[in-house]
Amino acid sequence: MNKGPVAVSAEEAAKNQAFLASMAASGKERYIKRHSLQARVTHDVTIIACILLAISGLFVFVPALAAAVGPNTVWLIRMSHRIIGVIFVAVPLISAIMAPKGVAHIFKNLFAKWDSDDKKWMILFFPYLFMAKWIHMPDQGEVKSGQRFADGMLWFAGALMGVTGVLLLLGTTVVDFGGAQGIFLFLHDLGFLLIAVFALAHIFLGAGIFQPYRGTYKLMFGDGTVSESDALYHWGHWAREELTTGDHVVEKKA
Repeated sequence: MNKGPVAVSAEEAAKNQAFLASMAASGKERYIKRHSLQARVTHDVTIIACILLAISGLFVFVPALAAAVGPNTVWLIRMSHRIIGVIFVAVPLISAIMAPKGVAHIFKNLFAKWDSDDKKWMILFFPYLFMAKWIHMPDQGEVKSGQRFADGMLWFAGALMGVTGVLLLLGTTVVDFGGAQGIFLFLHDLGFLLIAVFALAHIFLGAGIFQPYRGTYKLMFGDGTVSESDALYHWGHWAREELTTGDHVVEKKA
């Protein structure tokens, strides 16, 4: 937690000012690489598949909607639901096999121990959305505390949807699961409910509807970089570590 202003010597302050002046003169700005191309492609394909599955799933599992469009249309939607479902399951699995260290890094962040900054951030989150100009949020690591919980639920719900979806597909094509088919359907519906809640929140913030998050959609639907100023504002602890090592820091024209 922030305990007060950081003491900066006159020499360090002069160096900082000289650095900022040189960057301004060069017409460049520093950016930090936050997401790789593979991570962005996996995220984008999965989220598009998820949205299409939610829409098609409503026509498959809600009798009123099925009756409204007719049996032939429902059959086409059902087939598309299965094909998109395979994409929803296969793409993350293939990506995980290609980059197991990346998956380990994701789960390391998700289960990172919460510190006082994380707890304070969660307490201030909802007021901050509407009063960002007047509320100072504590610094965060690579993944904010609230995002860890929301993303963790998305991972759980996505896995639940994927597993039960495969079992439902097998149960209607290859294997007769008997009464267990109803259990799989219930768990599939539960996964859909969880995804509907947490994915909507994820999209709501990621799309930058609230002022503090304007432009964050570029992290996954752009080149995966974040400006130095935005990185320090949103993920202060992580940004300072990255700027210190310089491994993922790039310069772009301002």
